[in-house]
Amino acid sequence: MTDNNNFEPKIIGFLCNWCSYAGADKAGTAQTPYPPNVNVIRVMCSGRIDPQFVLKSFEQGADGVIILACHPGDCHYKEGNFLAVQRYRLLLRMLEPFGIEKERCRFDFVSAGEGDKFVRLITEMVDTVRALGPMKIPAQFP
Repeated sequence: MTDNNNFEPKIIGFLCNWCSYAGADKAGTAQTPYPPNVNVIRVMCSGRIDPQFVLKSFEQGADGVIILACHPGDCHYKEGNFLAVQRYRLLLRMLEPFGIEKERCRFDFVSAGEGDKFVRLITEMVDTVRALGPMKIPAQFP
């Protein structure tokens, strides 16, 4: 049994450059505290996030992954966030065969003005993954 009280999860955050990353920046500018457990990867568009990137994150030791995109209709590249939603749904089906709980991967929308929502989502993600405990998967995927 793992003592989840001392467990600090490692979470990878894929953030859209135009909205979600700006939302994270707004939270930082406002000095709103949130857990430091997320390593942010800034992508030009959430539609460019391949499910393999998420699987590679888990393979390399991430305990959770969060993908944050522009709101529907606000994508800088018109349809990238719709593509991201489709890929996320595919990704969720891919996780189970690897023994990865679906709760370890989350998708949501954050705009540039939603610093408070960014903080709430990050806090919820850290709490969820902390409750699940460390990842228990093979060293490499097949």
